[in-house]
Amino acid sequence: MKQMTIYDIAKLANVSVATVSRVINSTAPVKDSTRKKIEALIQQYQFQPNAMARSLLKKETGIIGIIVPDLTNPFYTEVLAGAEQEALTTGHTFLLTNSVGDYQKESQYLSIMREKRVDGMIFLGGRINLKIGDEELDQELIQHASTIPTVLVNGTVKGNALTRVATDEYTGTCMAVQHLIECGHKQIGFLGGEMHMSTTSTKLRAFKKTMREAGLEVREEWILTDSFSIYSGRKQMEKLLQLADKPTAVMCVNDFVAIGAIKTAVDHELTIPDDMSIIGFDDIPLSHHFIPEITTVSQEANELGRTAIQVLQKLMNQEKVKKHTVIEPKLIVRKSSARLN
Repeated sequence: MKQMTIYDIAKLANVSVATVSRVINSTAPVKDSTRKKIEALIQQYQFQPNAMARSLLKKETGIIGIIVPDLTNPFYTEVLAGAEQEALTTGHTFLLTNSVGDYQKESQYLSIMREKRVDGMIFLGGRINLKIGDEELDQELIQHASTIPTVLVNGTVKGNALTRVATDEYTGTCMAVQHLIECGHKQIGFLGGEMHMSTTSTKLRAFKKTMREAGLEVREEWILTDSFSIYSGRKQMEKLLQLADKPTAVMCVNDFVAIGAIKTAVDHELTIPDDMSIIGFDDIPLSHHFIPEITTVSQEANELGRTAIQVLQKLMNQEKVKKHTVIEPKLIVRKSSARLN
């Protein structure tokens, strides 16, 4: 059987091509008997409208471009899961790219998004997470966003020029440190993160502010930054445990660092949380299954993804949206933190 076209369906139904198009795209009312006849023919011949032709007609591709810095990080996959759920409601699919934090790759993918004429774009990580943004990189992104509706997730560019959806990491960190203080801890350290990244500086500011407001000393030797990996958590906890004076609790920049910190602490025969309380950030799935289960701050990643798509859809429909949509974090208390004995 030859592949049916919209012209064949129109001929069999004895209607115009425009009438068939109205039924397929629900763009205008069609007489009930005519609509049923066309729908029956579409089902009988298993007709699938050509996506390219439809995109030319409607000036839409049905594709949302997404640039992610690290597909191996479960936080980003949780965000994508929420985004996909929301995008399916409007029939959009994704053009997904993995920049691995490489700014040159980001630039390449931005060009690809324009070439593919995506309807909208979601941008996560990389250049939008720099503490001090790069002028040239920011302007490149702003230029692309002038032709493609764009939403930044958990990041920004100079002057907050683009629409953003972000979890309140500052408040989340305050909640975590306050939890440790309420558990009776007065000697608290901070592990992980890169100082040139905004997420690290934001969490450190919140950490120091919460400590000082509680009248507690911020010990600089207990603040050990490096990266966001499990290995970093292991390495920085190793340094912390070599100090003569050690904290009774540690706030980690994310769950990966917390996992590494716990593993090293256990290697040194410490019991978590009896000898030291350790808190993570992000609430990745592994934090619930690790032993001990990790007390952490949920960024509400699934909601973050859904909200980003909702905001993007409004932008694509040329509706007014807030420049900055904030998702409230949640403290998840599990077994890696406890009252100080």
